[in-house]
Amino acid sequence: MKILSAWVGEADIHASRTPGRAVESPILAAINALQFDEVCLLSAYDQWVSGAYMEWLERRSGLTVNVLVVRLPDPNDHDRIYMLASRVVESASTNNPGVELTYYLGDGWSAMAAIWILLARTRYPGWIIDYSTERGVKEVRIPFEPSPAFAPVASEADNVLTRLMQSLPGESPAFTAMIHRCTAMNRAVDLARRLALRDVPVLIQGESGTGKELFARTIHQTSARSDQPFVHVNCGAIPHESVNSGIFGDREVAGYVESADRGTLFLADVDELPLTSQVRLLRVLQDCEVTRARATEPRPINVRIIAATNRVLPEEIQAGRFREDLYYRLAVGVLLLPPLRERDGDLDLLIDARMASINVEAASQPGYGHKELDAAARKILIGHSWPGNLRELHNVLLRASIWASGDTITEKDISASLVRNVPPQGDAVLGRSVEQGMSLPDLMADVARHYLERAMAQAEGNKTAAARLLGLGSYQTLNNWLKKYEVE
Repeated sequence: MKILSAWVGEADIHASRTPGRAVESPILAAINALQFDEVCLLSAYDQWVSGAYMEWLERRSGLTVNVLVVRLPDPNDHDRIYMLASRVVESASTNNPGVELTYYLGDGWSAMAAIWILLARTRYPGWIIDYSTERGVKEVRIPFEPSPAFAPVASEADNVLTRLMQSLPGESPAFTAMIHRCTAMNRAVDLARRLALRDVPVLIQGESGTGKELFARTIHQTSARSDQPFVHVNCGAIPHESVNSGIFGDREVAGYVESADRGTLFLADVDELPLTSQVRLLRVLQDCEVTRARATEPRPINVRIIAATNRVLPEEIQAGRFREDLYYRLAVGVLLLPPLRERDGDLDLLIDARMASINVEAASQPGYGHKELDAAARKILIGHSWPGNLRELHNVLLRASIWASGDTITEKDISASLVRNVPPQGDAVLGRSVEQGMSLPDLMADVARHYLERAMAQAEGNKTAAARLLGLGSYQTLNNWLKKYEVE
């Protein structure tokens, strides 16, 4: 079996968006020239762009295309690039004994090409190819042989994750009940299904309202611990002075950890834990024992930890608010849940499902009649950005079902139900007073910096994607704006 591994490049994305023109995708050119059986790609573009390219490539090549979408803010982060690339190649190699590997160097960052060469000449031997419009697809001969002793060593957490990627368990009712069809959610659900069958810690990341608790409960329900307790703790809702005693117990009173013995402890907003409590949690994970507050003797414990956060924990680590050693203990199985605005094709399904649920729940209430959305109401819902994600969607539909006087929810009902966060007039861009004078250049700079930072965060550091989000013509134009307004 022949497998091609490559990073998705700008030329590939451009080719997929210009059908009918003489624009070649280097990856597709390699497939056509060398006849591969499967393609394993890594992409630093966002989920929507990566998924669209994958679908285009599958249609054009007729092959199975696997794409791992990654966050890669630093193009020179050789350690992370090596870890991601080796994970993909190891999974492909293990699942396909006797596989013939080929690496396409690509038109991306130099670190990517360097890592492919290192892998091809050490841990995962294979062919190395490159492409140009003048010469086509050509084999690249490397005039030296790196010693395997110089290859980086993956961490234990990476090894655990790689082992988890070896096989995909069968469908379970709990996961099939999750409503989705987009590529991003397909991957999240597939990984959650694998994690459910392995007794390892899980870290679930995502914005508020993306379904982190639902994923945690579903993992528990599908695991070998399903007949044992599932204990949900909101770390941010416990007074700081009571955190240790509440979670870890106090002398003769058991805490949440012991209440979850043999089951699952779900720690929502784990980033809200004080540093002293993080040390205690690390002890639970490392030594499988818990020491109650104001006690000296530890107690053995058998509990699975699933933690969730809507923050970027590496940034919390840099700010001194979260322990790095705890992060690596938790982040063995990592799930990143996409926001609703990035779940292309899911919104219609979710609207219908939530509306059906609301109708069932309210059916027994006095005076309630079955509600349906009209076309104009649905159009408003489809066009909304949903900053509150699934939770906001449910609340909007519930409010609209209450406001609607008849059996049809109208555009007016939906408009009245959408909560728009309007800043105070003194802070609004278009509501500033000019009576005492103002600095228009400073105001324009503030607006530019605000949206530049948001677009870079949304695009996970990918400047081409950020330029597209802001309607700027090119990567170079975005660079000029970033430099002008001193945005890192």
